[in-house]
Amino acid sequence: MTRHLSASNVRHLTLAMQGFGADRDGPEPDSRALSSLVRRLGLLQIDSVNVLCRAHYMPLYSRLGPYDRQWLERFNQGPPSKRRLFEYWGHEASLIPVEDYPLYRFRMQRAREGGGGLYKRLARFSKEHPDFVDQALAEIRHRGALAASDLTGGGRGQGSWWGWSHGKSALEYLFWSGQVLVAHRRGNFERVYDLPERVVGYDAVEAPELSPQQAQQALVARAARAMGVASVRDMQRYFRLDGREARACIEALVDSGELEPVEVEGWSMPAWQHVRARTSRRASHATALLSPFDPLMWDRERAARVFDFHYRIEIYTPSHLRQYGYYVLPFMLAGQMAARVDLKAERAAGVLQVIRAHPEPNISTEILAPALFEELVRLARFLGLGRVQIMGSGPLDRALEAVARET
Repeated sequence: MTRHLSASNVRHLTLAMQGFGADRDGPEPDSRALSSLVRRLGLLQIDSVNVLCRAHYMPLYSRLGPYDRQWLERFNQGPPSKRRLFEYWGHEASLIPVEDYPLYRFRMQRAREGGGGLYKRLARFSKEHPDFVDQALAEIRHRGALAASDLTGGGRGQGSWWGWSHGKSALEYLFWSGQVLVAHRRGNFERVYDLPERVVGYDAVEAPELSPQQAQQALVARAARAMGVASVRDMQRYFRLDGREARACIEALVDSGELEPVEVEGWSMPAWQHVRARTSRRASHATALLSPFDPLMWDRERAARVFDFHYRIEIYTPSHLRQYGYYVLPFMLAGQMAARVDLKAERAAGVLQVIRAHPEPNISTEILAPALFEELVRLARFLGLGRVQIMGSGPLDRALEAVARET
């Protein structure tokens, strides 16, 4: 008989399995706690927008509180013996535990074969310019880690290739197909590429090959565990897998006992619970600001289903059409989405600017404002900013201003 879960059950399971519930005012997390959380999540999404903070720093902060961001830099740089993370296409561009490198070999191989979407476009470039691609790979092999701007004859941007130079197109093909990896980023977040064995090491590169089915089944299992309870679409989209292949993996995981079919209140589609999914009282009452690129927000349809929270990123929306702002962070209060806050770090002035704060319907401002202001002060401290500046004039902004005056 299929078990029935309430909507609140699923929300609590999601928060617990996503790693919420730590004492965010306790001792600063060490490298072991940070590594453990990345493994639990499976990956950290990368994004180039830096109006507040690079996206990959925020999920760890939201769950563990302020930490030394240099730990994350060290995890993703240096010799293979020291490296714990590598960059590749997971959800989107992502930082992924090195031990999971073999799980992505099938994706690299499909990129070499053409695949679909961007795979196909980059594979076409490699067929149109095979000598240039070979030259780029040879140059990295002999010179060491290089960015596109370092390549001999890299050329300027070409309109037909998304404004990329030939050098950038060649290196992106080599990256998607796994022939190079990202050694580090520099300056304006520019990728610097090197051979895989010089990034993740020979042990990872020479690990036994997994079939696409084996690799994807492991990724589906990781996605299910990271979410606690999930639909086919949820598990498919966590690591951007093919829907048909994801369904086959789910069937195999049910047969092996790792997933259990469940019915969820309010869900119109089938769902499965990971056998290790457990709730946590502390996680169920978690309070945090969330990055727009937090795993809780990756899938907008799931966020609406689990949290009754309809969220859209408005970065690419013309300013006059934005409803909430440019870089809007959801604010979770006691396990429920309570507000949206448009934030900006004015680093030169040492100020965290609250452009505008928007409460969710039926949320008491008297309860919301003190909790949100406390979190804003904590975030400012994490980002090395000296104070919080309230810029808006809405009801929640005025309430935050009042709390600030009393503090």
